[in-house]
Amino acid sequence: MEIILLERIEKLGAIGDVVTVKDGYARNFLLPNKKALRSNAANKKLFEANRAKIEADNAARRSDAEKAAEGVNGKQIVLIRQSSNAGQLYGSVAVRDVVEALEADGVKGVTKAMVVLERPIKTLGVFDVKVALHPEVVTTITVNVARSPEEAELQSQGVDVMAEMFEKDEAGFTEDYDPNAEPGDIAAATEEASADEA
Repeated sequence: MEIILLERIEKLGAIGDVVTVKDGYARNFLLPNKKALRSNAANKKLFEANRAKIEADNAARRSDAEKAAEGVNGKQIVLIRQSSNAGQLYGSVAVRDVVEALEADGVKGVTKAMVVLERPIKTLGVFDVKVALHPEVVTTITVNVARSPEEAELQSQGVDVMAEMFEKDEAGFTEDYDPNAEPGDIAAATEEASADEA
């Protein structure tokens, strides 16, 4: 289906571009959300007549989004979640969790549609997440997923908490080594036996 774009859409085009998209995408998303018009003679005349107003409205929305971006850009949010010893979360961090954390941090006006999360976050760590406040204004926030506020603080300083945890485990396990021991003997038991013989 040929459509006329009423706003810039990533990977499609800018305002006024006539593009061809799949029928379902146009009918189910672009047309109901007033992001496009069907491309026909009447709509082309209507668009050209209102082009200046549409572009002015877009510029006003963009400037509002740029002001809002100053409060959002570079913001770090901390999400405390339970996880396995390997760092896999029980569940995942979704767009809704990010929006709720931003609201709790005092950021207003960010909706679920604005948060661009390529895939749900399923491990501990620090992740960069895009927030598209306007099709032309995209900012980045940092999402710090940890098991405790202390771990979140370490992760924000660049420490890999999971790697450190495994290093501690390995360092904590030591075993006496006796090169003369028979397989299956315990080092302490063989020392006692040799002391008894003497």
